[in-house]
Amino acid sequence: MSAGLPDPKEIEELLLGGELRYTRVDAVRLSGVTREFSGRLWRALGHPTMTDDAVAYTENDIAALCRIKRLMDDGILDEDAVIRLVRAFGQTMTRLAEWQVDLLSSMMNQNPKEPPSTEAVKSIVEIAEKYIGEFEPLVVHAWRRQLAASGTRAMAAAATRENGEPAGRPLVTVGFADMVSFTQMSRELEEMELARVVEWFEETAADIIAACGGRLVKTLGDEVLFSAETPRIGAEIALTVAAAIQDETEIPDVRVGVAYGPVLPLMGDVFGTTVNLAARLTQLARPGSVMIDAELAEQLEKEPGYEVTRIVRRPVRGLGIVQPYVLRRSARPADRPAEEA
Repeated sequence: MSAGLPDPKEIEELLLGGELRYTRVDAVRLSGVTREFSGRLWRALGHPTMTDDAVAYTENDIAALCRIKRLMDDGILDEDAVIRLVRAFGQTMTRLAEWQVDLLSSMMNQNPKEPPSTEAVKSIVEIAEKYIGEFEPLVVHAWRRQLAASGTRAMAAAATRENGEPAGRPLVTVGFADMVSFTQMSRELEEMELARVVEWFEETAADIIAACGGRLVKTLGDEVLFSAETPRIGAEIALTVAAAIQDETEIPDVRVGVAYGPVLPLMGDVFGTTVNLAARLTQLARPGSVMIDAELAEQLEKEPGYEVTRIVRRPVRGLGIVQPYVLRRSARPADRPAEEA
């Protein structure tokens, strides 16, 4: 470590909120979990395997293990469920942490192409020391907000089944928005310019998806996957994203593929033939256009404000012959969710 930089151990303890004082053996003894299970938890969080004598745990780590042990003892979660939950936390928080550090670094560093200066690192540490207590409740608040939204959707689905709807996987509108010629653009732009393009695309798509009432499932750099509870919301997201990107002259157009049908929700993601079909339709769509499947076209046929045009049937990998439709806005007036939000 260069002279003048803060001590790494001090920074780690500051961010962890406590002194590193326990080994893995200590953690197992104090929490009551097994050695094997503690190792699975550590790896699920995304950390490399630690030796038994490495001092790597704080009081907060021990407290977290004790909470997990109580949840298993009370029969709320079994070991496999805990591992799945912890892995979800680990993957989500890894990206959040990297994003926060990158954001602070870019704010403090005058030249984003170079590593942060000594002064920039010191400033980041000072901010963390002074304000980390303010940031932590914001993370919990955001989680509670998302948990409330997800729980409400689950309760609505349960109520629908109780009202006589057939049981099974939920019917959802899912779509992909994919930046055209991204590989070519990545060769032409410098890294920082490319990062700004991707960030703008993700932010624009995320804002539109939220405003229309949908859910951003995940981002994949040059592509976003979204879901919507109704065909109308899904159609509105698709058309609004395509139009918004098309209006930005310095950003490549996107092509959007959307399908309607049953999906398998798992760990915040969605899987199944409907998702695969939406991905294949994205590949068929022209730049700036929205391609939809026959099921969604049927759902939107009587919706005001949309125009659905059948095109030639196409073979797609893994799904055989499909009947695609092009979705456009019609001249008929319609209430738009994006404007109401």
